[in-house]
Amino acid sequence: MPLPPARTPLAELSPTIALGALDGRYRGAVAPLVDHLSEAALNRARLHVEVEWLLHLVQHQVVPGAPALSGEEQEALRALVVDFDDASIGELRAIEAETVHDVKAVEYFLRDRLTQQLAGSGAGGTERAEALGQLIHFACTSEDINNTSYALMVQGAVQEVWLPRARALVGQLAAMARDLAEVPLLAHTHGQPATPTTMGKELAVLAHRLRRQLGRVEGAAYLGKLNGATGTYGAHVEAVPGADWQRISRDFVEHLGLTWNPLTTQIESHDWQAELYADIARFNRILHNLATDVWTYISMGYFAQVRGQGTVGSSTMPHKVNPIRFENAEANLEVSNALLDVLASTLVTSRLQRDLTDSSMQRNAGTALGHSLLALDNVSRGLAGLDAVPAAMAADLDANWEVLAEPVQSVMRALAARGVAGMSNPYERLKELTRGRRIGQAELVEFVRGLGLPPEEEARLVALTPATYVGLAPELVGHLGDA
Repeated sequence: MPLPPARTPLAELSPTIALGALDGRYRGAVAPLVDHLSEAALNRARLHVEVEWLLHLVQHQVVPGAPALSGEEQEALRALVVDFDDASIGELRAIEAETVHDVKAVEYFLRDRLTQQLAGSGAGGTERAEALGQLIHFACTSEDINNTSYALMVQGAVQEVWLPRARALVGQLAAMARDLAEVPLLAHTHGQPATPTTMGKELAVLAHRLRRQLGRVEGAAYLGKLNGATGTYGAHVEAVPGADWQRISRDFVEHLGLTWNPLTTQIESHDWQAELYADIARFNRILHNLATDVWTYISMGYFAQVRGQGTVGSSTMPHKVNPIRFENAEANLEVSNALLDVLASTLVTSRLQRDLTDSSMQRNAGTALGHSLLALDNVSRGLAGLDAVPAAMAADLDANWEVLAEPVQSVMRALAARGVAGMSNPYERLKELTRGRRIGQAELVEFVRGLGLPPEEEARLVALTPATYVGLAPELVGHLGDA
């Protein structure tokens, strides 16, 4: 029979029951992002920008004749941001229910707090509050507040949460690469046995790729603007014609710790967000490659998953320890990239001087980074639960002596180039020996001894094994450095 309806809707049982996995099952792994990319965090960032804009105008006496604020009064206003709490969230929600405008709600919230603060400060406090209240949100469009708020939020989320986790994972992977630098591994190109390498070198390739993307993310610029309804400073100039509004705008944006964008429409163009999200998505894709490769190595027996961690591998097969961390990471990376890709592709477009699509779109940044953060957590935990199995790797190497056809024919080519007789058609001769069939050490040694090689080259090739045919693989891991 179909699923019957609940007698009481689950949403009525508890308002904390989450619709999405990030705020439910996986809340613990992504909770740090709430401080940066939640709706409450957005309002806190807006309050910060509004407070700092008011203080910037007052401190620099931008509007002639406006009252001053003492140092103590300025700190009290900044404390509104530091002490932002449940009561603040609830009050803003109540104000927005009346204004039906989120930024205006923040403006009114700050004006109320300023009035309460100054009205109790003695004679003239009410008049000062009235005058200074006019400077809250002065000459601003909502996007002057929103764009700087989002820039600060994304900057904090990336630099304080995502990047430290990503760096730690890459460091963990690099350490594994160094530990396994000399463990020989049968490579597989196109799924077929190929020139041996080492497990450490293959992990080092992935660590190096991830580290390059981290460099791009670390170098991201976070842009902001404050220039009015269509980016012309129209209201600013009419209100205070003598002020150098471009300098004031630049100083304010840089005071927030952002990079000033001098040319915009009503919105900051969001190109920096598209660039950043594309870089994080590329990191995600390389991490996805790592997850699938390690999953494959586990399936081949090259890694054993550490048992005794209290996990159930299968509900019916007691012997199984499933690589769930890597599978979970794959899924979350795919969700993250779907969101990052749509953010990057849509945020760069806005009809004429403004449309509202970016407002709805940017609210998904937390979900996009959340799924990436969850994947980082799963890959890190997955790697921590692995033990390399050199014996399994050695067994595969010993079963594939035909991979030594490559060095034999390469030595023959080099000798033929030097004029040594009897070295003609090396590729074709090795193809005839090895293609479509397995050979062992005895067959290969017999073939090499029958080539008429100079004694030194013959001895070197006879001594070569699949496990020792790894070239410079162990040394190449050194490119990761010691950090």
